[in-house]
Amino acid sequence: MQNLIHYFLDTPDAAAMEQKLNALLTPNEISEMQRRLQIFALLEDGVSQREIAKQLGVGIATVTRGSRALKELKDHE
Repeated sequence: MQNLIHYFLDTPDAAAMEQKLNALLTPNEISEMQRRLQIFALLEDGVSQREIAKQLGVGIATVTRGSRALKELKDHE
């Protein structure tokens, strides 16, 4: 994990970050990461988990997993 963290921290700007993400991840993986960020944003806006699942066309388990991950992030801030 440390190698991955340093790989991304050693990035000078957004364009270089985009290049690194495209080199490292498949288009599907990038899409999944974007969807997870959408889940985080909607949760932070107070949208219910069921509504998020409906809006994004994902399973409720996916949203619940995102909710737990977001809570863990906030607990460590």
